[in-house]
Order: sequence, then C-alpha cells, then structure tokens
Amino acid sequence: MERKLNRIKTALVDQGKTNKWLAEQLGKDPATISKWCTNVSQPSLEMMMRIAKLLNVEMNDLVRLEAMPDPVVKSDKTNKK
Repeated sequence: MERKLNRIKTALVDQGKTNKWLAEQLGKDPATISKWCTNVSQPSLEMMMRIAKLLNVEMNDLVRLEAMPDPVVKSDKTNKK
C-alpha cells in the first residue's frame, strides 16, 4: 500500500520552486529530493524542519497525518505492587 506521507511537492509548487532548487538549498542530490517528492522515501525530522523553514511553511503543512494508520494502543497489564 502506497502512503503519501509528505506534501513536499505540493509545497514546492505552491511556492513556485523546483526539486532542483530544493536540492541546491539543502546540498542534496536531486534524486533524493525526487524520492521525497514522490514519497518513495521520507526525509528525517530535522530535514523536514529545514524544508519548512526554506519554504516558509509550518511543519504541519508538509505532513499528511491522515495517511498514517490509527495507532493501536496497548493496555499496560503489568502488576503494580
């Protein structure tokens, strides 16, 4: 199942910027940026923060929380004596 976890490409388009521009700003290979933009791979949290600053957007604007499955909360069944 393909999950589109980030909106980097959308944010770049909204700003009128290209993958190449982002690669130059971050000192990354354009192929890496392409993988992030197509959600083949994901940047680190630190890199997402740098991207948000470069594009002058909030971190929440770059992530798709709805693409993540709901977490399964496990109850704590340890004996507390």
